[in-house]
Amino acid sequence: MKKLINKPEDVVTDELNGIVAAHSDLVRVHFDPNFIARADAPVKGKVGVISGGGSGHEPMHGGFVGMGMLDAACPGAVFTSPTPDQMLEATKAVNGGAGVLHIVKNYTGDIMNFEMAADLARAEGIEVEAVVTNDDVAVKDSLYTAGRRGVGVTVLAEKMCGAAAEQKRSLKEVADVCRKVNGQGRSMGMALTSCTVPHAGKPTFDLPEDEMEIGVGIHGEPGRKRMKLQTAAEITEMLAGPILDDLPFKSGDSVLAFVNGMGGTPLIELYVVYNELAKICAGRGVKIARNLIGSYITSLEMAGCSITLVKMDDDLLRLWDAPVKTPGLRWGV
Repeated sequence: MKKLINKPEDVVTDELNGIVAAHSDLVRVHFDPNFIARADAPVKGKVGVISGGGSGHEPMHGGFVGMGMLDAACPGAVFTSPTPDQMLEATKAVNGGAGVLHIVKNYTGDIMNFEMAADLARAEGIEVEAVVTNDDVAVKDSLYTAGRRGVGVTVLAEKMCGAAAEQKRSLKEVADVCRKVNGQGRSMGMALTSCTVPHAGKPTFDLPEDEMEIGVGIHGEPGRKRMKLQTAAEITEMLAGPILDDLPFKSGDSVLAFVNGMGGTPLIELYVVYNELAKICAGRGVKIARNLIGSYITSLEMAGCSITLVKMDDDLLRLWDAPVKTPGLRWGV
């Protein structure tokens, strides 16, 4: 194992210290329990928006804390759900009196712990709504989930919900934006290599040099099939076809197209995939109205990519275009 770390047990703490050293103008970091919050939180009269999950997926979620996106993020250990006390303290820290939305990826540990935190927060008089993202079309159940996994749509929902919250929409309205984005979004990913969790010290799974895994999860969970390596055009069709068929997307739809790198994928390859995706969408009469290309949901150093498509309307387009200023995503400011 070759990694730029000090000790495996200190990776998350060292990372959090690095985040606050680099971005203290945007965020503050609370330790014991660990969470990252907006520097100006709580914002009075604004719905607080929180997400969280295991570390190792950076910049998700801590890199998306700031104006126009998340008010707080709870980082667990690498690939491990954060704990209820993290989520509770983060909820209290960002409660500006208008309630708090929890955006939860569909993983068993995340759902259980966020539910416990929400119950505890409600007992303290804080109004909480939770929305679960479950956009992965690859498999129905996996090692970590009952039902579909929450993946790429999570980041897109965080952006649009954050914009809605900045407009001082109500908790129900912000939660409804999240439900709409999740309901109109579909994703699928693939891996060229495994990754190595620092504590494990060895690859999560074995993937021979001439093979790839289609439909793999962001923790290395098995996908639909393992097969010999194909061209970018063939791989993109294997991902985009099931996504387009699942909603289903139809001719005339406008979409936000997100091509995401898993952490070890050069940007040149992501643009090759995006080029193929654009051709596939055009062939089906689907208009790409907005795009996002880069490594925003990673799996440590895994090589591979995921594709997410969200059907957009005028309101979602305005929310996507609204200003955002976070360490990992910013425009319009």
